[in-house]
Amino acid sequence: MKAGFWVAPDGADEAVTLVPLGGSAEALETRRKANFLATSSAEELIKRCPLVASLLPRLAEALESQTAAAQCVLFDVTDFSADESELLSQVLGEGEVAGVAALTDGVVAQVHESVMAGLWRVRFTDAAGALVADYLEVGAIPQAVRKAAELAAPDLSFGAAPQGAMNVMPVLAEIRERMTPVKSGEAPHIVNFSLLPMNDADMAFLQEMLGDGPVRLVSRGYGTCRVLATGARNVWSVQFYNAMDEIILDTLEIGDVPAAACAADEDFRDSAERLREIDEAYFR
Repeated sequence: MKAGFWVAPDGADEAVTLVPLGGSAEALETRRKANFLATSSAEELIKRCPLVASLLPRLAEALESQTAAAQCVLFDVTDFSADESELLSQVLGEGEVAGVAALTDGVVAQVHESVMAGLWRVRFTDAAGALVADYLEVGAIPQAVRKAAELAAPDLSFGAAPQGAMNVMPVLAEIRERMTPVKSGEAPHIVNFSLLPMNDADMAFLQEMLGDGPVRLVSRGYGTCRVLATGARNVWSVQFYNAMDEIILDTLEIGDVPAAACAADEDFRDSAERLREIDEAYFR
């Protein structure tokens, strides 16, 4: 099978590099234990963190009323203490989607979905790597992802076909025609490289013309999916992998943030119920 549109550099485990949500190495190891909230350590931590206890019902209410098409709802937790931040991380857990979005002036948004789909932790670091903001966000995909994606080039230009190319020129023309304007909620236009005959010269030229974009996400649902913005606005590389880390579906999606990385309407109701159960079991 030929290489996909985007291939991770040698030694790169993922398309993204993530910083921890917070806490020490020991705390991060403890967080991997599913029953941490039922321990005496968690009980003591909960007693020291009334702000977290008061926040959970508000998060559940936001999830209950949220839809995939609605504006995201933000909760600023930047000023939470180390204990509060750690407890929050324990409650949120590690969800299916994580990634990075590069914004202006060297600011990077580290995006983590919680175990409650549609509830995200978004941490902003500056050019020096220092934390400058920390938010919880309820929505289909964090606003930072959309804002970063808008920084990609609004148009696509390309030169003559390289020697040995087969189909890259009509593909580039198709992408340029479809990439603007994109209407909110509109179904994406998909170019499927798993079916389309594209040789090495085609793929190399396509990668060169589109370039790398400001957003990289990884979803680990029923398999691994890598969602990467290209350097052309509204053009995304979406790749699905099997358990052997082999590409089984390789596409470009032209449109809004691909659905593979986004929460759906039904996710919010389920997440609200799950968060209320956690709140009732451990915080009341």
